[in-house]
Amino acid sequence: MSRIKEFNLPDLGEGLTEGEILAWLVKVGDVIELNQPIVEVETAKAAVEIPAKWAGEVRSIFHPEGTTVEVGTPIIAIDTDPGAGPVPESTTAAASADLPTPSAASLAAVQVAPAEGMVEPGLIGGVAPGGRTAVLVGYGPRNGPAKRRQRKDGPPQQPATTPRPAAPAQVATPVPAAAAAPASVAAAAPASVAPTVNGNGRTGGPVLAKPPVRKFAKDLGIDLATLTGSGPLGSITRDDVQRAVDGSTVVAEPLAATSPTTSAASFGADREQRIPVKGVRRLTAENMSRSAFTAPHVTEFLTVDVTRAMKALDRLRGRREWRDVRVSPLLLVAKAVLLAVRRHPMVNSTWAGDEIVVKEYVNLGIAAATERGLIVPNIKDAGRLTLRELADAMTGLVQTAKAGRTSPADMSGGTLTITNVGVFGVDTGTPILPPGESAILAFGAVRELPWVHKGKVKPRQVTTLGLSFDHRIIDGELGSKFLRDIGDFLADPEAALLAWT
Repeated sequence: MSRIKEFNLPDLGEGLTEGEILAWLVKVGDVIELNQPIVEVETAKAAVEIPAKWAGEVRSIFHPEGTTVEVGTPIIAIDTDPGAGPVPESTTAAASADLPTPSAASLAAVQVAPAEGMVEPGLIGGVAPGGRTAVLVGYGPRNGPAKRRQRKDGPPQQPATTPRPAAPAQVATPVPAAAAAPASVAAAAPASVAPTVNGNGRTGGPVLAKPPVRKFAKDLGIDLATLTGSGPLGSITRDDVQRAVDGSTVVAEPLAATSPTTSAASFGADREQRIPVKGVRRLTAENMSRSAFTAPHVTEFLTVDVTRAMKALDRLRGRREWRDVRVSPLLLVAKAVLLAVRRHPMVNSTWAGDEIVVKEYVNLGIAAATERGLIVPNIKDAGRLTLRELADAMTGLVQTAKAGRTSPADMSGGTLTITNVGVFGVDTGTPILPPGESAILAFGAVRELPWVHKGKVKPRQVTTLGLSFDHRIIDGELGSKFLRDIGDFLADPEAALLAWT
């Protein structure tokens, strides 16, 4: 049995097919323990830390930070018995991504990894009995051909037509087509390739740059073909890209032809920023597009005098048992929604084609803006919680979301959502329903406005609510009554609690 174990990227939940490596928590040569976090990966759901499957010494890291890796692909190699002496060179010579490109002869001598390093049959991404690819329901196998990165000193790679588990050498360095050709052809191929010169003097061939440098340049909107490399063999380095940003490098001829004294407006790639759509942002975009064009949305608005609710919050903060609890107007809005659902249970339902599924539990979603995009974690069975338990759950939910530690399980199964646009100073909005839900409430900013109160115009605390709902399930009467009850609670929460509970 091989000492070197390859750890494949696991399915992190709900059939996710890929993840982006955000940060490696270990490096080559580190001795790690079982279940020690080794890498932080961002999926379409959240950023999670993955623990080690074995204890031992890190021998190779196959993918740098910023790389998007498919589920089932090896990401790290671990020596499970580092005290047993050196590992045979034939199994490790090309396993690390940090090593130089091996020759065709050395590639031919590399042994294929044993079966225990491959994806087990029947697991997600593996080959199931009968030759089928094992996937979760709703997530089919990749239909397109596999793609390989073009070798920097060889001809373009041909797409692979049959997927197969990759040996360590194939993970670290793509094998060119010339390596599989007869020895005479492989030996003659390098002589016919013209030397590569990057930047202004480039005579052909691809631009040489490491993947982190390419990502750095792409994020800054820098075209690598316009730069002159200062690295080995004329490769582009991170410093070259940074100098281009600072304006201290020579640009390509089309830009250099412009007179430095020209004061006319300029438009081009140097003044554009390109942000890759991936992870949480991609999933949010797909969900919102699907919801917007499948569920017929209706939005209603209600402006409410919440002066009494604000005074009730002040009294609540003054109580001894609530002094260490985060109390905000959103807490009362959440309680109002939960009580209104008891009076109108059809609002908490899902359209399932031939039937409507009415939920007797409320998984209350709270939309949260994070650095990685908008996410909607939810409080499970929130209707059973007391006001104090609801406050603690909301505080923990928001803190976890801000730290980027929300798990995929916390973002699934939501039945009803609140989005607090008031924290941004916005009065209200027309929110789009999360897929599978029938209603979402927008809570606007609380402002002091002139308001007619007891026959006189007085300054009062006022907010506007916006309720979007699925008109296939909720008609105008039901939506209006639900929104009215939420407004009644916020107008006088103490009286509503006495009357409704």
